[in-house]
Amino acid sequence: MHTPTDEQAHAVDAFRAGHHLVLQAGAGTGKTSTLTQLAASTLSRGRYLAFNKDIARDAAARFPRTVQCKTAHATAYAALGHRYTHRLNSPRQPAWKTGQALGITRPLRIGDHEISPRTLSHTVLRTVTRYCYSADHTLSRHHVPQLRGLNTDGEHAQLAHDVMPFALKAWADLHNPETGVVRFEHDHYLKMWALTEPRIEADFLLLDEAQDTNPVLEEVFAAQRRHAQLVMVGDSAQAIYGWRGARDVMTGFDATPLTLTRSFRFGPLIAEEANRWLTLADAPIRLTGSQAVPTGVGALDRPDAVLCRTNIGAMAEVMRLLAAGRRVALTRGGQQLAALAIAARDLKDGRRTSHPELVLFSSWGELQDYAAHDPAGRDLQPFVDLVDTHGPEAILTAVVQLTDEKYADVTVSTAHTAKGREWPTVQIGDDFPPPKDTDQHDDQGRPVPEPISDTDARLAYVAVTRARHHLDLGGLSWVNDLPAA
Repeated sequence: MHTPTDEQAHAVDAFRAGHHLVLQAGAGTGKTSTLTQLAASTLSRGRYLAFNKDIARDAAARFPRTVQCKTAHATAYAALGHRYTHRLNSPRQPAWKTGQALGITRPLRIGDHEISPRTLSHTVLRTVTRYCYSADHTLSRHHVPQLRGLNTDGEHAQLAHDVMPFALKAWADLHNPETGVVRFEHDHYLKMWALTEPRIEADFLLLDEAQDTNPVLEEVFAAQRRHAQLVMVGDSAQAIYGWRGARDVMTGFDATPLTLTRSFRFGPLIAEEANRWLTLADAPIRLTGSQAVPTGVGALDRPDAVLCRTNIGAMAEVMRLLAAGRRVALTRGGQQLAALAIAARDLKDGRRTSHPELVLFSSWGELQDYAAHDPAGRDLQPFVDLVDTHGPEAILTAVVQLTDEKYADVTVSTAHTAKGREWPTVQIGDDFPPPKDTDQHDDQGRPVPEPISDTDARLAYVAVTRARHHLDLGGLSWVNDLPAA
Protein backbone atom coordinates (compact mmCIF):
# COMPACT_ATOMS: atom_id res chain seq x y z
CA MET A 1 0.00 0.00 0.00
CA HIS A 2 1.22 3.49 -0.84
CA THR A 3 2.05 5.96 1.92
CA PRO A 4 -1.25 7.49 3.09
CA THR A 5 -1.93 10.97 1.75
CA ASP A 6 -2.61 13.82 4.15
CA GLU A 7 -6.32 13.47 3.37
CA GLN A 8 -6.30 9.77 4.21
CA ALA A 9 -4.40 10.38 7.44
CA HIS A 10 -6.91 13.09 8.38
CA ALA A 11 -9.77 10.66 7.77
CA VAL A 12 -8.18 8.06 10.06
CA ASP A 13 -7.70 10.65 12.81
CA ALA A 14 -11.33 11.81 12.56
CA PHE A 15 -12.56 8.21 12.60
CA ARG A 16 -10.51 7.34 15.68
CA ALA A 17 -11.93 10.42 17.39
CA GLY A 18 -15.36 8.81 17.04
CA HIS A 19 -16.93 11.22 14.54
CA HIS A 20 -19.60 10.20 12.06
CA LEU A 21 -18.02 10.83 8.64
CA VAL A 22 -19.18 11.62 5.11
CA LEU A 23 -16.21 11.06 2.82
CA GLN A 24 -16.37 12.56 -0.68
CA ALA A 25 -13.97 10.40 -2.72
CA GLY A 26 -13.33 11.47 -6.32
CA ALA A 27 -12.69 9.08 -9.20
CA GLY A 28 -9.62 6.92 -8.60
CA THR A 29 -8.74 8.47 -5.22
CA GLY A 30 -8.38 5.19 -3.32
CA LYS A 31 -11.58 5.11 -1.29
CA THR A 32 -11.38 1.37 -0.56
CA SER A 33 -7.80 1.60 0.69
CA THR A 34 -8.88 4.53 2.85
CA LEU A 35 -11.73 2.52 4.36
CA THR A 36 -9.36 -0.35 5.13
CA GLN A 37 -7.09 2.14 6.91
CA LEU A 38 -10.04 3.28 9.03
CA ALA A 39 -10.94 -0.30 9.92
CA ALA A 40 -7.33 -1.20 10.73
CA SER A 41 -7.05 1.74 13.15
CA THR A 42 -9.45 0.18 15.67
CA LEU A 43 -10.23 -3.16 17.30
CA SER A 44 -13.96 -2.41 17.25
CA ARG A 45 -16.35 -4.62 15.28
CA GLY A 46 -17.43 -3.16 11.95
CA ARG A 47 -19.75 -3.81 9.05
CA TYR A 48 -19.05 -2.80 5.45
CA LEU A 49 -22.10 -2.48 3.19
CA ALA A 50 -21.24 -2.73 -0.50
CA PHE A 51 -23.16 -1.86 -3.65
CA ASN A 52 -22.84 -5.33 -5.21
CA LYS A 53 -21.58 -8.83 -4.49
CA ASP A 54 -18.30 -8.49 -6.41
CA ILE A 55 -17.31 -5.36 -4.47
CA ALA A 56 -18.19 -7.05 -1.17
CA ARG A 57 -16.11 -10.12 -2.05
CA ASP A 58 -13.09 -8.03 -3.04
CA ALA A 59 -13.41 -5.93 0.11
CA ALA A 60 -13.54 -9.03 2.33
CA ALA A 61 -10.04 -9.96 1.11
CA ARG A 62 -8.70 -6.50 2.06
CA PHE A 63 -10.41 -5.62 5.32
CA PRO A 64 -9.29 -6.93 8.74
CA ARG A 65 -11.26 -9.83 10.21
CA THR A 66 -12.99 -7.48 12.62
CA VAL A 67 -15.05 -6.14 9.67
CA GLN A 68 -17.83 -8.15 8.06
CA CYS A 69 -18.22 -7.27 4.36
CA LYS A 70 -21.64 -7.86 2.79
CA THR A 71 -24.12 -6.27 0.45
CA ALA A 72 -27.25 -4.77 1.96
CA HIS A 73 -29.22 -7.58 0.30
CA ALA A 74 -27.04 -10.27 1.90
CA THR A 75 -27.56 -8.62 5.29
CA ALA A 76 -31.33 -8.56 4.75
CA TYR A 77 -31.30 -12.15 3.47
CA ALA A 78 -29.58 -13.43 6.61
CA ALA A 79 -32.11 -11.64 8.80
CA LEU A 80 -35.36 -12.28 6.92
CA GLY A 81 -34.93 -13.12 3.24
CA HIS A 82 -33.93 -16.74 3.85
CA ARG A 83 -37.56 -17.49 4.72
CA TYR A 84 -38.39 -16.88 1.05
CA THR A 85 -35.68 -19.09 -0.47
CA HIS A 86 -38.25 -21.41 -2.01
CA ARG A 87 -39.90 -18.53 -3.89
CA LEU A 88 -36.59 -16.93 -4.92
CA ASN A 89 -35.77 -20.07 -6.88
CA SER A 90 -39.08 -20.16 -8.74
CA PRO A 91 -38.94 -20.15 -12.56
CA ARG A 92 -39.21 -16.89 -14.47
CA GLN A 93 -42.45 -16.14 -16.27
CA PRO A 94 -43.71 -13.28 -18.46
CA ALA A 95 -45.26 -10.35 -16.62
CA TRP A 96 -48.55 -10.84 -18.48
CA LYS A 97 -48.92 -14.30 -16.94
CA THR A 98 -48.38 -12.83 -13.49
CA GLY A 99 -50.95 -10.14 -14.27
CA GLN A 100 -53.42 -12.75 -15.47
CA ALA A 101 -53.02 -14.64 -12.19
CA LEU A 102 -53.67 -11.38 -10.31
CA GLY A 103 -56.90 -10.87 -12.28
CA ILE A 104 -55.72 -8.53 -15.06
CA THR A 105 -57.71 -9.86 -17.99
CA ARG A 106 -59.23 -6.85 -19.79
CA PRO A 107 -57.67 -3.80 -21.49
CA LEU A 108 -58.00 -0.40 -19.85
CA ARG A 109 -59.24 2.61 -21.83
CA ILE A 110 -57.73 5.99 -20.91
CA GLY A 111 -58.62 8.83 -23.25
CA ASP A 112 -57.53 7.82 -26.75
CA HIS A 113 -55.22 5.10 -25.42
CA GLU A 114 -55.95 1.44 -24.87
CA ILE A 115 -53.75 -0.05 -22.16
CA SER A 116 -53.40 -3.76 -22.85
CA PRO A 117 -53.45 -6.35 -20.05
CA ARG A 118 -49.77 -6.97 -20.85
CA THR A 119 -48.85 -3.31 -20.32
CA LEU A 120 -51.02 -3.09 -17.22
CA SER A 121 -49.24 -6.14 -15.78
CA HIS A 122 -45.82 -4.54 -16.38
CA THR A 123 -47.02 -1.35 -14.72
CA VAL A 124 -48.29 -3.19 -11.64
CA LEU A 125 -44.96 -4.96 -11.13
CA ARG A 126 -43.00 -1.72 -11.68
CA THR A 127 -45.23 -0.03 -9.08
CA VAL A 128 -44.25 -2.64 -6.50
CA THR A 129 -40.56 -2.25 -7.42
CA ARG A 130 -40.72 1.55 -7.02
CA TYR A 131 -42.30 1.08 -3.59
CA CYS A 132 -39.51 -1.32 -2.62
CA TYR A 133 -36.87 1.27 -3.58
CA SER A 134 -38.57 3.96 -1.47
CA ALA A 135 -38.47 4.61 2.28
CA ASP A 136 -42.27 4.78 2.34
CA HIS A 137 -44.09 2.56 4.81
CA THR A 138 -47.17 2.08 2.65
CA LEU A 139 -47.70 1.35 -1.04
CA SER A 140 -49.61 4.25 -2.62
CA ARG A 141 -50.53 5.93 -5.90
CA HIS A 142 -47.35 7.98 -6.26
CA HIS A 143 -45.44 4.72 -6.77
CA VAL A 144 -47.28 4.09 -10.06
CA PRO A 145 -44.82 4.96 -12.88
CA GLN A 146 -45.59 7.36 -15.70
CA LEU A 147 -46.36 5.76 -19.07
CA ARG A 148 -44.96 7.45 -22.14
CA GLY A 149 -47.96 8.84 -24.04
CA LEU A 150 -50.22 9.47 -21.02
CA ASN A 151 -49.33 13.14 -20.85
CA THR A 152 -51.97 14.73 -18.60
CA ASP A 153 -52.33 14.53 -14.83
CA GLY A 154 -55.88 13.24 -15.28
CA GLU A 155 -54.76 10.37 -17.50
CA HIS A 156 -52.06 9.34 -15.05
CA ALA A 157 -54.50 9.62 -12.12
CA GLN A 158 -56.86 7.21 -13.87
CA LEU A 159 -53.97 4.80 -14.51
CA ALA A 160 -52.95 4.96 -10.85
CA HIS A 161 -56.55 4.38 -9.72
CA ASP A 162 -56.79 1.20 -11.78
CA VAL A 163 -53.28 -0.09 -11.02
CA MET A 164 -53.39 0.26 -7.22
CA PRO A 165 -55.77 -2.64 -6.38
CA PHE A 166 -53.61 -5.04 -8.36
CA ALA A 167 -50.38 -3.64 -6.89
CA LEU A 168 -51.70 -4.10 -3.35
CA LYS A 169 -52.75 -7.64 -4.25
CA ALA A 170 -49.26 -8.34 -5.63
CA TRP A 171 -47.56 -7.02 -2.48
CA ALA A 172 -49.84 -9.16 -0.28
CA ASP A 173 -49.05 -12.17 -2.47
CA LEU A 174 -45.31 -11.66 -1.94
CA HIS A 175 -45.65 -12.10 1.83
CA ASN A 176 -46.45 -15.80 1.53
CA PRO A 177 -43.08 -17.57 1.98
CA GLU A 178 -44.22 -20.86 0.40
CA THR A 179 -46.24 -20.06 -2.70
CA GLY A 180 -47.57 -17.17 -4.76
CA VAL A 181 -48.17 -15.95 -8.30
CA VAL A 182 -45.71 -13.00 -8.28
CA ARG A 183 -42.05 -13.83 -8.87
CA PHE A 184 -40.18 -13.06 -5.64
CA GLU A 185 -37.13 -10.82 -6.14
CA HIS A 186 -34.28 -9.76 -3.84
CA ASP A 187 -35.60 -6.21 -3.56
CA HIS A 188 -38.80 -7.60 -2.03
CA TYR A 189 -37.16 -9.11 1.06
CA LEU A 190 -34.90 -6.05 1.39
CA LYS A 191 -38.01 -3.88 1.69
CA MET A 192 -39.67 -6.28 4.13
CA TRP A 193 -36.52 -6.25 6.27
CA ALA A 194 -36.37 -2.45 6.22
CA LEU A 195 -39.99 -2.26 7.39
CA THR A 196 -39.01 -4.17 10.56
CA GLU A 197 -36.74 -1.23 11.53
CA PRO A 198 -33.72 -3.55 11.97
CA ARG A 199 -30.75 -3.00 14.25
CA ILE A 200 -27.39 -3.90 12.66
CA GLU A 201 -25.08 -5.17 15.38
CA ALA A 202 -21.76 -3.36 14.92
CA ASP A 203 -19.66 -0.64 16.52
CA PHE A 204 -19.24 1.12 13.17
CA LEU A 205 -20.81 0.92 9.71
CA LEU A 206 -19.15 1.77 6.40
CA LEU A 207 -21.55 2.48 3.53
CA ASP A 208 -19.78 2.37 0.15
CA GLU A 209 -21.05 4.04 -3.05
CA ALA A 210 -23.36 6.08 -0.84
CA GLN A 211 -24.33 8.41 -3.68
CA ASP A 212 -26.23 5.51 -5.30
CA THR A 213 -28.15 4.48 -2.21
CA ASN A 214 -31.88 3.89 -2.49
CA PRO A 215 -34.03 5.67 0.11
CA VAL A 216 -34.99 2.30 1.63
CA LEU A 217 -31.37 1.56 2.56
CA GLU A 218 -30.64 5.16 3.53
CA GLU A 219 -33.34 4.97 6.20
CA VAL A 220 -31.96 1.69 7.60
CA PHE A 221 -28.39 3.04 7.66
CA ALA A 222 -29.28 6.37 9.30
CA ALA A 223 -31.30 4.60 11.99
CA GLN A 224 -28.12 2.85 13.25
CA ARG A 225 -26.78 6.22 14.48
CA ARG A 226 -28.28 5.48 17.90
CA HIS A 227 -25.69 2.80 18.62
CA ALA A 228 -22.98 2.80 15.89
CA GLN A 229 -20.47 5.18 14.30
CA LEU A 230 -21.49 5.84 10.70
CA VAL A 231 -19.19 6.43 7.72
CA MET A 232 -20.59 7.22 4.28
CA VAL A 233 -18.18 7.15 1.38
CA GLY A 234 -18.84 7.92 -2.27
CA ASP A 235 -18.75 10.65 -4.88
CA SER A 236 -21.78 12.96 -5.15
CA ALA A 237 -20.69 13.84 -8.68
CA GLN A 238 -21.20 10.19 -9.68
CA ALA A 239 -24.85 10.14 -8.54
CA ILE A 240 -26.27 9.01 -11.91
CA TYR A 241 -28.93 6.47 -10.94
CA GLY A 242 -31.77 8.77 -9.93
CA TRP A 243 -33.95 7.26 -12.68
CA ARG A 244 -34.03 3.94 -10.79
CA GLY A 245 -34.77 5.29 -7.33
CA ALA A 246 -31.28 6.07 -6.05
CA ARG A 247 -30.49 9.51 -4.71
CA ASP A 248 -27.41 11.24 -3.36
CA VAL A 249 -27.77 10.80 0.41
CA MET A 250 -24.31 12.22 1.11
CA THR A 251 -25.23 15.87 0.64
CA GLY A 252 -26.88 17.03 3.83
CA PHE A 253 -25.94 13.94 5.89
CA ASP A 254 -25.26 15.00 9.48
CA ALA A 255 -21.57 14.07 9.80
CA THR A 256 -18.05 15.50 9.59
CA PRO A 257 -17.35 16.19 5.88
CA LEU A 258 -13.97 15.04 4.51
CA THR A 259 -12.55 14.66 1.00
CA LEU A 260 -10.22 12.48 -1.06
CA THR A 261 -9.10 14.48 -4.09
CA ARG A 262 -5.79 13.00 -5.33
CA SER A 263 -6.51 10.51 -8.11
CA PHE A 264 -4.11 7.60 -8.55
CA ARG A 265 -5.86 6.53 -11.79
CA PHE A 266 -4.72 9.30 -14.14
CA GLY A 267 -2.45 12.31 -14.50
CA PRO A 268 -3.08 16.08 -14.44
CA LEU A 269 -4.51 16.44 -17.98
CA ILE A 270 -7.44 14.09 -17.35
CA ALA A 271 -7.88 15.55 -13.86
CA GLU A 272 -8.21 18.96 -15.49
CA GLU A 273 -10.92 17.62 -17.80
CA ALA A 274 -12.71 16.00 -14.84
CA ASN A 275 -12.61 19.30 -12.94
CA ARG A 276 -14.32 21.10 -15.79
CA TRP A 277 -17.34 18.80 -15.43
CA LEU A 278 -17.17 18.87 -11.63
CA THR A 279 -17.45 22.67 -11.85
CA LEU A 280 -20.42 22.44 -14.22
CA ALA A 281 -22.08 19.94 -11.84
CA ASP A 282 -21.46 22.27 -8.88
CA ALA A 283 -19.75 19.33 -7.15
CA PRO A 284 -18.11 19.69 -3.71
CA ILE A 285 -14.63 18.50 -4.81
CA ARG A 286 -11.93 19.07 -7.45
CA LEU A 287 -9.32 16.46 -8.39
CA THR A 288 -5.54 16.46 -8.55
CA GLY A 289 -3.96 14.00 -10.99
CA SER A 290 -0.93 11.86 -10.20
CA GLN A 291 2.28 13.17 -11.78
CA ALA A 292 3.53 9.57 -11.97
CA VAL A 293 0.81 8.55 -14.44
CA PRO A 294 1.43 9.71 -18.05
CA THR A 295 -1.81 10.87 -19.66
CA GLY A 296 -2.95 12.64 -22.79
CA VAL A 297 -6.14 14.23 -24.13
CA GLY A 298 -6.78 14.20 -27.89
CA ALA A 299 -8.08 12.18 -30.85
CA LEU A 300 -7.78 8.38 -30.85
CA ASP A 301 -7.99 6.04 -33.85
CA ARG A 302 -8.26 2.79 -31.90
CA PRO A 303 -9.52 3.33 -28.34
CA ASP A 304 -9.86 0.48 -25.86
CA ALA A 305 -13.38 1.62 -24.98
CA VAL A 306 -16.09 3.84 -26.45
CA LEU A 307 -18.56 5.20 -23.90
CA CYS A 308 -22.04 6.28 -24.98
CA ARG A 309 -24.86 8.14 -23.27
CA THR A 310 -27.68 5.74 -24.17
CA ASN A 311 -28.30 2.15 -25.20
CA ILE A 312 -29.39 3.48 -28.58
CA GLY A 313 -26.09 5.34 -28.95
CA ALA A 314 -24.24 2.17 -28.00
CA MET A 315 -26.22 0.28 -30.63
CA ALA A 316 -25.17 2.77 -33.32
CA GLU A 317 -21.53 2.59 -32.20
CA VAL A 318 -21.54 -1.21 -32.31
CA MET A 319 -22.91 -1.13 -35.87
CA ARG A 320 -20.25 1.39 -36.96
CA LEU A 321 -17.35 -0.54 -35.44
CA LEU A 322 -18.51 -3.91 -36.79
CA ALA A 323 -18.80 -2.38 -40.26
CA ALA A 324 -15.19 -1.23 -39.86
CA GLY A 325 -14.10 -4.82 -39.23
CA ARG A 326 -13.42 -4.48 -35.50
CA ARG A 327 -14.00 -7.20 -32.92
CA VAL A 328 -16.51 -5.50 -30.61
CA ALA A 329 -17.59 -6.30 -27.05
CA LEU A 330 -20.61 -4.71 -25.37
CA THR A 331 -20.72 -4.48 -21.59
CA ARG A 332 -23.58 -6.53 -20.16
CA GLY A 333 -24.07 -8.19 -23.56
CA GLY A 334 -26.59 -7.32 -26.21
CA GLN A 335 -29.88 -8.22 -24.52
CA GLN A 336 -31.08 -4.61 -24.27
CA LEU A 337 -30.16 -3.89 -27.87
CA ALA A 338 -31.88 -7.06 -29.03
CA ALA A 339 -35.01 -6.14 -27.06
CA LEU A 340 -35.16 -2.73 -28.78
CA ALA A 341 -34.64 -4.31 -32.22
CA ILE A 342 -37.39 -6.90 -31.58
CA ALA A 343 -39.72 -4.10 -30.42
CA ALA A 344 -39.00 -2.20 -33.65
CA ARG A 345 -39.65 -5.32 -35.72
CA ASP A 346 -42.98 -5.89 -34.00
CA LEU A 347 -44.09 -2.31 -34.66
CA LYS A 348 -42.95 -2.41 -38.28
CA ASP A 349 -44.94 -5.63 -38.74
CA GLY A 350 -48.05 -3.94 -37.32
CA ARG A 351 -47.93 -5.65 -33.93
CA ARG A 352 -47.85 -3.94 -30.56
CA THR A 353 -44.75 -4.50 -28.43
CA SER A 354 -44.35 -5.16 -24.71
CA HIS A 355 -41.13 -3.11 -24.52
CA PRO A 356 -41.75 -0.68 -21.60
CA GLU A 357 -40.57 2.36 -23.62
CA LEU A 358 -42.79 1.62 -26.62
CA VAL A 359 -45.89 -0.14 -25.30
CA LEU A 360 -48.38 2.61 -26.23
CA PHE A 361 -47.46 2.76 -29.92
CA SER A 362 -49.58 0.71 -32.29
CA SER A 363 -47.32 1.01 -35.37
CA TRP A 364 -43.87 2.09 -36.51
CA GLY A 365 -45.36 5.09 -38.30
CA GLU A 366 -46.93 6.29 -35.06
CA LEU A 367 -43.54 6.07 -33.33
CA GLN A 368 -41.86 7.91 -36.23
CA ASP A 369 -44.36 10.78 -35.91
CA TYR A 370 -43.95 10.90 -32.14
CA ALA A 371 -40.13 11.03 -32.36
CA ALA A 372 -40.17 13.68 -35.10
CA HIS A 373 -42.87 16.04 -33.82
CA ASP A 374 -43.48 15.55 -30.07
CA PRO A 375 -40.89 17.27 -27.79
CA ALA A 376 -41.25 14.40 -25.30
CA GLY A 377 -40.17 11.92 -27.99
CA ARG A 378 -37.04 13.68 -29.18
CA ASP A 379 -34.78 11.16 -27.40
CA LEU A 380 -36.21 8.37 -29.57
CA GLN A 381 -35.21 10.00 -32.87
CA PRO A 382 -31.71 8.38 -33.01
CA PHE A 383 -33.35 4.98 -32.48
CA VAL A 384 -35.85 5.61 -35.28
CA ASP A 385 -33.06 6.77 -37.60
CA LEU A 386 -30.97 3.70 -36.80
CA VAL A 387 -33.81 1.28 -37.50
CA ASP A 388 -34.84 3.13 -40.67
CA THR A 389 -31.24 3.02 -41.92
CA HIS A 390 -30.29 -0.56 -41.05
CA GLY A 391 -33.51 -2.41 -40.23
CA PRO A 392 -34.22 -4.56 -37.15
CA GLU A 393 -32.72 -7.72 -38.63
CA ALA A 394 -29.34 -6.06 -39.23
CA ILE A 395 -29.29 -4.92 -35.60
CA LEU A 396 -30.13 -8.43 -34.36
CA THR A 397 -27.37 -9.81 -36.61
CA ALA A 398 -24.93 -7.33 -35.09
CA VAL A 399 -25.81 -8.51 -31.58
CA VAL A 400 -24.91 -12.09 -32.58
CA GLN A 401 -21.51 -10.87 -33.88
CA LEU A 402 -20.46 -9.39 -30.52
CA THR A 403 -17.23 -10.71 -28.96
CA ASP A 404 -16.26 -11.45 -25.36
CA GLU A 405 -14.29 -8.58 -23.81
CA LYS A 406 -11.21 -10.79 -23.42
CA TYR A 407 -10.91 -11.13 -27.20
CA ALA A 408 -12.29 -7.78 -28.37
CA ASP A 409 -10.44 -4.94 -30.06
CA VAL A 410 -12.77 -2.42 -28.46
CA THR A 411 -15.44 -2.40 -25.75
CA VAL A 412 -18.61 -0.35 -26.17
CA SER A 413 -20.50 0.66 -23.05
CA THR A 414 -22.96 3.20 -21.78
CA ALA A 415 -21.45 5.62 -19.26
CA HIS A 416 -23.85 4.24 -16.64
CA THR A 417 -22.60 0.70 -17.12
CA ALA A 418 -18.97 1.86 -17.23
CA LYS A 419 -19.20 3.28 -13.71
CA GLY A 420 -16.61 1.57 -11.53
CA ARG A 421 -14.63 0.46 -14.61
CA GLU A 422 -11.48 1.88 -16.22
CA TRP A 423 -9.54 1.38 -19.47
CA PRO A 424 -6.13 2.56 -20.72
CA THR A 425 -7.68 4.64 -23.54
CA VAL A 426 -11.27 5.90 -23.81
CA GLN A 427 -13.24 7.68 -26.52
CA ILE A 428 -16.55 9.42 -25.78
CA GLY A 429 -19.38 8.42 -28.14
CA ASP A 430 -21.31 10.80 -30.39
CA ASP A 431 -24.64 10.75 -28.53
CA PHE A 432 -23.87 13.35 -25.85
CA PRO A 433 -25.84 16.34 -27.20
CA PRO A 434 -24.69 19.92 -26.58
CA PRO A 435 -27.07 22.24 -24.72
CA LYS A 436 -29.70 23.92 -26.87
CA ASP A 437 -29.37 27.58 -27.83
CA THR A 438 -31.56 30.15 -26.10
CA ASP A 439 -33.11 33.24 -27.73
CA GLN A 440 -30.38 35.40 -26.17
CA HIS A 441 -27.13 36.42 -27.90
CA ASP A 442 -23.70 37.42 -26.62
CA ASP A 443 -21.69 40.53 -27.56
CA GLN A 444 -20.56 38.91 -30.82
CA GLY A 445 -24.12 38.03 -31.79
CA ARG A 446 -23.75 34.31 -31.10
CA PRO A 447 -26.67 32.43 -29.48
CA VAL A 448 -26.21 31.85 -25.74
CA PRO A 449 -26.67 28.13 -24.92
CA GLU A 450 -28.79 26.84 -22.08
CA PRO A 451 -26.91 25.84 -18.90
CA ILE A 452 -25.67 22.23 -18.81
CA SER A 453 -27.86 20.28 -16.42
CA ASP A 454 -26.33 18.73 -13.30
CA THR A 455 -27.45 15.31 -14.55
CA ASP A 456 -25.60 15.69 -17.86
CA ALA A 457 -22.48 17.11 -16.19
CA ARG A 458 -22.30 14.22 -13.71
CA LEU A 459 -22.65 11.63 -16.46
CA ALA A 460 -19.90 13.35 -18.48
CA TYR A 461 -17.66 13.37 -15.38
CA VAL A 462 -18.14 9.63 -14.95
CA ALA A 463 -17.35 9.06 -18.63
CA VAL A 464 -14.15 11.12 -18.83
CA THR A 465 -12.71 9.62 -15.62
CA ARG A 466 -12.79 6.03 -16.94
CA ALA A 467 -9.52 6.66 -18.88
CA ARG A 468 -6.14 5.96 -17.31
CA HIS A 469 -3.71 7.13 -19.99
CA HIS A 470 -5.55 8.80 -22.88
CA LEU A 471 -8.95 10.43 -23.32
CA ASP A 472 -10.63 11.36 -26.61
CA LEU A 473 -13.45 13.80 -25.79
CA GLY A 474 -15.25 12.83 -29.00
CA GLY A 475 -18.95 13.54 -28.54
CA LEU A 476 -18.26 15.91 -25.63
CA SER A 477 -15.85 18.11 -27.62
CA TRP A 478 -18.56 20.75 -27.94
CA VAL A 479 -17.72 21.80 -24.36
CA ASN A 480 -14.57 23.48 -25.74
CA ASP A 481 -16.76 25.92 -27.67
CA LEU A 482 -18.94 26.98 -24.75
CA PRO A 483 -18.33 30.50 -23.40
CA ALA A 484 -17.86 29.21 -19.85
CA ALA A 485 -15.44 26.46 -20.88
